[in-house]
Amino acid sequence: MVTFRNAEAKDLNEIVQLLADDVLGRERERYEHPLPDSYLEAFRSIDSDKNNELIVACLDGRIVGVQQITFTPHLTHQGGWRATIEGVRTAASERGKGIGSKLIQYAIERAKERGCHIIQLTTDKKRANTLRFYERLGFTATHEGLKLKLKL
Repeated sequence: MVTFRNAEAKDLNEIVQLLADDVLGRERERYEHPLPDSYLEAFRSIDSDKNNELIVACLDGRIVGVQQITFTPHLTHQGGWRATIEGVRTAASERGKGIGSKLIQYAIERAKERGCHIIQLTTDKKRANTLRFYERLGFTATHEGLKLKLKL
């Protein structure tokens, strides 16, 4: 049975490995030993923020999935809250077994518990199968998302 819990710092190696284990992730993540300090710094920021949750899915004691849920207050929708789901990954060996669906359902339940009126997420346009996955779960592509990469 898949269980969910808040990630801990000791989980970072497994989490980054999941994030890097896909076509796009290999281009942008740095799964190496030791991990770059930036991952621990980001984890600490997420972990200390009551409006962020880094969730891992576990199966037989192994981390087999991850997602970040961010809760944001908005003035729109009469001052309502919304949840943003990001960084969703399932272990390659476990894909197609329903873990991704369970991760998203967990996020939906957390959003309801937090009083959110909407859940949003994005997926890269190169991930056509992922888009269909989210649509099967009830998400609709109602907006066109834009991003601007900043050079630091």
